[in-house]
Amino acid sequence: MAVKSTAAVVSFAFLLWSSAASAQPVGWTTYTIPQTGTSVDFPASIFTEEAGRPDGRGQRFRTADGRADITIQAEPNVSNDSPAAFLAKKNPPARIQYKRVTSRFFAVSSYNGDKVFYDRCNFSGRMVHCVLINYPASEEHDWDDIVTRISLSLRGS
Repeated sequence: MAVKSTAAVVSFAFLLWSSAASAQPVGWTTYTIPQTGTSVDFPASIFTEEAGRPDGRGQRFRTADGRADITIQAEPNVSNDSPAAFLAKKNPPARIQYKRVTSRFFAVSSYNGDKVFYDRCNFSGRMVHCVLINYPASEEHDWDDIVTRISLSLRGS
C-alpha cells in the first residue's frame, strides 16, 4: 500500500514538476457557463481532457491519466430549496468528513473508496452553481490548495 501511495505522490509531483520544468507554472483558466452565469477558476494544465457533460449545463474535465476529475455545472433550483434541503435531497453519504452549510452555499467532502470527493454548490436566484472534484486520497494534501482556490472562485449570477 505504501508503494502505491508513494507512486501516486511521485506521479502528481512529477506532473507539477514537469509544468515548472517547462517554464510553465500550473495554468489556471476560468470556465464559464454563459446561459447561467456560472464561472469557476480551475487548473487547465492539470485537468486537460474533456470528459463529457453532466446533468444540467456544464462540463466535466479529467487529468490525462484519469486519476482526477472536475465537474462544473449549473441546474435550476425548481423547488427553490435552501442549500440544506437541496443537499439532503442528494442523499449524501452518512459519514461526511467535512460539511459546511450556509444560507447561500454548501460544501461537503469525504472519501469514496480510494478517492476524495469535494462538492460545493452556490445558490443564487433560481439556479444552483456547482463544482465537484474527485482525486486520489493518497494525494489529498497535495490537492488542498488547488481545491481551496477552485472552491473560493465559484460564482453564479
